[in-house]
Amino acid sequence: MLFQICMDGHLSSNIDGNSLTAAAFIGHDGSAWGESSKFPKFKAEEIEAIMKGFDEPNILATNGLYLGGTKYNVIQGENGAVINAKQGRSGISVKKTNKAVVIGIFEEPMAPEECSKIVDKLGDYLIDQGF
Repeated sequence: MLFQICMDGHLSSNIDGNSLTAAAFIGHDGSAWGESSKFPKFKAEEIEAIMKGFDEPNILATNGLYLGGTKYNVIQGENGAVINAKQGRSGISVKKTNKAVVIGIFEEPMAPEECSKIVDKLGDYLIDQGF
């Protein structure tokens, strides 16, 4: 319930009139804790690769970030920071918390940094709550 409320609230959050297209909270084990209706079906190995990418950012920079079979090209990723990636007119931001990853997906005209700001803020909130 907490995760659905957080997600619904942040999906409706907007920056300069732009909002996320889809979002999800996914446990480190790959289980979905909450996801929006437009969030793509994903494979456990995609989440495993994302998790590994937080420890070794060069892996995602080299191989790309995959979610729902779509390859995103990493445009920013540092150890302990939000990973941002883009594919055409859409993109993705991912933040790792103590127990989950927060994933936000956007479409242009939203910019990667706008999506990243929303995901980062939500991730910080979950960390503060022990998640």
